[in-house]
Amino acid sequence: MKKKTSAVLCLFMLLFAAGCGSSATEGASSPSPSASAQASQANPPAEPHRIVSTTVAVTQIMDALGIDLVGVPTSSKTLPARYKGVTKVGNPMSPDMEIVKSLKPTEVLSVTTLKYDLQPKFESAGIKARFVDLTSLASMQKAIADIGRKYGKEEEARALIAKYDEKVEEIKKAVEGKPHPKVLILMGVPGSYLVATEHSYIGDLVKIAGGVNVVQGETVEYLASNSEYLHRSNPDVILRAAHGMPDEVIKMFDKEFKENDIWKHFNAVKNGRVYDLEEALFGTTGNLAADKALDALVGMLYP
Repeated sequence: MKKKTSAVLCLFMLLFAAGCGSSATEGASSPSPSASAQASQANPPAEPHRIVSTTVAVTQIMDALGIDLVGVPTSSKTLPARYKGVTKVGNPMSPDMEIVKSLKPTEVLSVTTLKYDLQPKFESAGIKARFVDLTSLASMQKAIADIGRKYGKEEEARALIAKYDEKVEEIKKAVEGKPHPKVLILMGVPGSYLVATEHSYIGDLVKIAGGVNVVQGETVEYLASNSEYLHRSNPDVILRAAHGMPDEVIKMFDKEFKENDIWKHFNAVKNGRVYDLEEALFGTTGNLAADKALDALVGMLYP
């Protein structure tokens, strides 16, 4: 393989209810103003949470947990109805720092795959951001648990996590005893494509579904493509993920497979086992469609 490259692709109110209940009985004395003031100082009202989510996947998770947001990403994708009318803060890869700052957020959420590019920008703008790890199904489940715990949504988080645990067990039973196909995953963006390792989100789903990534022994999520090396790995299945401008990327893949003679020698191509992944299911990071994506993968890996 060529030298490793970094990936281009690169959480409400918590209400403090102060209230008192019963009326004073005859002869009972009311607390002195000074006592009331002291109690107030000892137990100040909790600050309302003002959360900004800068990616679609995180926004969907927040919605599933029933958490309100003051800022959401600008996206061509349909965001949850809960956030209709909420301020848009710009593209996930380049949020508008001035808009984010104007919302006076108590927390800003992005994802770890964008940390390298975005952390310096957030720091420069004086904004403290948290980068949520959605690089695998397990890390997404942990993130859901952490967010649920922080914002008093533990029950909702447990239910969501259990949903994916059940799906994983179902998938494991479905593929038990079957041969493990060798899989090549290509991640395309307009103008270029990378090879996804088992450390990428889609690579993690393939592993759960019983596939073996042809790229082993790496620590990064994506690598530069080397078609000759990939041919020697001879994958049984090729998965092509298109992002950014999916239609354009699929055309790019079609052209590459047609004009680069080496692809016709791949077993996956000879046997018609090249699949274009639906972007809504197979994102660059973990998302709530993981259960549906696993079902789709099983159909591709074990036709």
